[in-house]
Amino acid sequence: MKTKVFLSIVLVILISATTLAQENEKRFGFELSSGVSMATNKLSESTLNPGFGFEGIFHYQFMPHLGVYGGWGWNRLGAEESFAGNDVCFEETGYVLGLQFKHSFGNSPVQYYLRAGGLYNHIETENSDGDVFNDTGHGLGWQLAGGIDVPMGKNWSFTPGVKFNSLSRDSEFDGVTRELNHNYVSLRVGFLKRF
Repeated sequence: MKTKVFLSIVLVILISATTLAQENEKRFGFELSSGVSMATNKLSESTLNPGFGFEGIFHYQFMPHLGVYGGWGWNRLGAEESFAGNDVCFEETGYVLGLQFKHSFGNSPVQYYLRAGGLYNHIETENSDGDVFNDTGHGLGWQLAGGIDVPMGKNWSFTPGVKFNSLSRDSEFDGVTRELNHNYVSLRVGFLKRF
């Protein structure tokens, strides 16, 4: 019992010290990013063309260099020929939640960031008219990301970076169940507002 009380007191002191140290810093933020995406493998034997996407995420920095992020993203990669037909697009949409590490380059105001998170996404297949004819349903995946945070003025930053998403889902096409391993790299340009 004494150990639990002692650990609780130490935890309260650490949280209080962290809060006081960050008193003048903005700990919340919202970031919008967009950019090009390139598949790193074939999607069930189909070659995907480069595509694009965007993401909106909220940040909360609970320690000087560590925080959480979460939000929603959309990414679209097309294929001229695929198992699902000709001239189709594969759209991955869903949610991300993870941890972010951020640190300055020496005494510079510019910081680098590293992110690792989990995805809860699905893959929709669209025809050339934009009609969805297949949906894998949501499932778990993962994301790794990194980049720099360049201050632009009062509570605004420019946040270019790169991210890697990985999602595996099963889906049925013409009576055949296919495993869709959707892996891609995105080069992103974003803007972050702290509040």
